Amino acid sequence: MFDFLIKNATVLDGSGGERFTADIAVKDGKIAAMGDISDSAARTIDAAGLCVSPGFIDIHSHTDSILFVDGFAESKITQGVTTELCGNCGFSAAPCLDESGRAELESWRRKNGIEDDWHSLGEMLSALEKRPIAVNFATLAGHANLRSAVVGLVEREASPYEIERMRMLLRAAMEQGAFGLSSGLIYPPSCYADTSELTELAKVIADFGGFYSTHMRDEGDDLIEAVEEAISVGRGSGVGVQISHHKACGRPNWGRVKTTLAMIDECRQSGMDISVDQYPYIASATSLSAMLPQWAFDGGDDALLDRIRNRRRELLEFLSSNTSGECNKDEWKNVLISSVCSENNRACEGMSIEDIAMRRGSRPEEVVLDLLAQEHLGVSMVHFSQCEEDVETVMRSGFAMVGSDASARRISGRLSQGKPHPRAFGTFSRILGRYVRERGVIGLETAVQKMTSAPARKMGLMDRGLLKDGNWADMVVFDPNEISDAATYENPHQISRGIRFVFVNGRPAVEDGVMTGEMAGQVLRFPGAVK
Repeated sequence: MFDFLIKNATVLDGSGGERFTADIAVKDGKIAAMGDISDSAARTIDAAGLCVSPGFIDIHSHTDSILFVDGFAESKITQGVTTELCGNCGFSAAPCLDESGRAELESWRRKNGIEDDWHSLGEMLSALEKRPIAVNFATLAGHANLRSAVVGLVEREASPYEIERMRMLLRAAMEQGAFGLSSGLIYPPSCYADTSELTELAKVIADFGGFYSTHMRDEGDDLIEAVEEAISVGRGSGVGVQISHHKACGRPNWGRVKTTLAMIDECRQSGMDISVDQYPYIASATSLSAMLPQWAFDGGDDALLDRIRNRRRELLEFLSSNTSGECNKDEWKNVLISSVCSENNRACEGMSIEDIAMRRGSRPEEVVLDLLAQEHLGVSMVHFSQCEEDVETVMRSGFAMVGSDASARRISGRLSQGKPHPRAFGTFSRILGRYVRERGVIGLETAVQKMTSAPARKMGLMDRGLLKDGNWADMVVFDPNEISDAATYENPHQISRGIRFVFVNGRPAVEDGVMTGEMAGQVLRFPGAVK
């Protein structure tokens, strides 16, 4: 007897091939059979009129240590995500080896009442394995973690000795289960690394078969040069490359993704493993401090706060004239404050910098510095800097995957605070609803492939991402005529529509769009890792 039997399903197996009708049987967490099945099961689900696909794999997630606080990952699991790859943009939950990283971890533990402690990536994964989680969790090793542990938070070139030490730490992280290395080249201290440092570190990953994921050095005026650097790291190290949340920021740069996609396609034609991911929105989201120049971060947060107080004129001049980077400034009305730490500025959440400036009788540039100082840098923003045509252009490319670039959230409790980017709740359902059904940008089979087998192959997951006998039963049952995102910028904490069931390792985590309380997620380690 099977545990579950899904009957009469329209199957999208994740391969990109044409849909077909079949029954799917689940036993002991895995797909036991597919086809015309007459055997009995403990529970049978009639999926007539519904689609069944592999569980979606969020290849660019920032949930990281949040699963220690709340293992349900509600915003992800309710849109069909069954596996998250965290540790992106250069920051991972581990290793935590330097004084700054240890202090930040200790502060977070006290704030959330977490007893678990760790130094290495392996210790963090082992601690998470002891907790019930609703999704499968995998992680990259963050370059910022490595550099801060060896070089510190200072703006300078790493010595050959320091690069070798970082290589040793990265090798240990890979042995303990990391899927590769990530960099965040607009954020300190990763932004202080040169191409040769990144290449030398990426060579370590080549020994394991992992990949290099990069938030590039620029997504605005110097977008093409940034893509060239990512390609250079891949060629110089021999590893696969994943360009994170590919886009062109700032009106003068709109349309340049056609050039960058052509560059990437040329590399692929020559045999290079390089691909991109994207979220289906025209707004980005990050820390408000990302608008400041790199030199201001030299020495860490305390040094930055000191410069905001004592070098205010220089920073105001920079903010007035800067038009480069991910956070290039077109109009201050397009920069919204999504979250703050204190109640003093809570009213700013959801407001634009322009509106806050008018209310305070200040210049927008002054508002940026004032908020960062008042909130001790704990300010996040949403920035409308992209165009719809570019989103669709990237989506149509044959090597673009889907990543939310978001951490898991809840519709209530501590993870429901602020006005975060709606991508946390709506990325995958938005593509299937808006871009597949309503706009016809890509076909349903193609969209599912971008969310399932494509990221599984990139990660080296051989038993997930496809519906076939013997694979883990990570599955989504959805209504193709109803699936859509409900989250908005004004009200981002809203569950997606049209999701009927979500299975994680053969157990139903969602039924009729509501979480069941099942916590069947697994901690995934890179194949060949030594636990």
